[in-house]
Amino acid sequence: MDIVTTDRKNHEGSLELAKWAAEKLNWRFVPRYRTSVPELMEKYETDKVLIAKKGMLTLVTKDGELFFHPNMAQIRVKNIRMAQGDRLVEAMDLKEGMSVLDCTLGFGADAIVESYAVGENGRVVGLEASPVIALITGHGLQNFTAGNYPMHSALRRIEVHNADYMDFLKTQPDKSFDVVYFDPMFRHPLMDSKNINPLRLAADHRALSLEAVKEAMRVARHRVVMKESSRSTEFERLGFPLMGGGKHSNVRYGIIKI
Repeated sequence: MDIVTTDRKNHEGSLELAKWAAEKLNWRFVPRYRTSVPELMEKYETDKVLIAKKGMLTLVTKDGELFFHPNMAQIRVKNIRMAQGDRLVEAMDLKEGMSVLDCTLGFGADAIVESYAVGENGRVVGLEASPVIALITGHGLQNFTAGNYPMHSALRRIEVHNADYMDFLKTQPDKSFDVVYFDPMFRHPLMDSKNINPLRLAADHRALSLEAVKEAMRVARHRVVMKESSRSTEFERLGFPLMGGGKHSNVRYGIIKI
């Protein structure tokens, strides 16, 4: 049974946030008292505990902790502001006012960059299949305090949906988004990426299907883009004819121009 609790100090608002999260996820709320997380996991026979503390949600797993933070997105946005560019923005060919359907939101780093790139007149819709990741990211995007207004605005504009991207794509009209983006869990994981390792337990591990790419091509007006390991054979299997990204990077972007 997956559970939600608070930190031991029970900071102001933590109890309310924990009960709200438990209701949203249909998980069990458990008072923390002085119980350790490993003790809670053993008692309730779970490998995931969601903890509300200091206005944020943290998912604790056997592989580490997961919580929302812009992380590298802040640096990438800074690089864009300094006219140094961004590989993903280049692969998507994003411009002011464009719309992006980010089918694999995760913790939102790419979506933040996309949101900044398309600006206040643009639109970014993020889909996340995992209910708990969608909740953590959605709450974080709406409550994280950014250091400047452009970053703050980019976070707040992202629309988060807990949805399977295939189901969502099938409901969308033809050419309803400029760009459709996929960042599935890599078929050849970069195991030295320690920040990703805790995510593996809660993430959607399905490979991208040809049917999903076909639906994305119907929904997109401008491009369909997929992020994968630079040594992946998925680009060829799924029919991405063009490549973007740095030649010496661990990741590449497959591009289909519509």
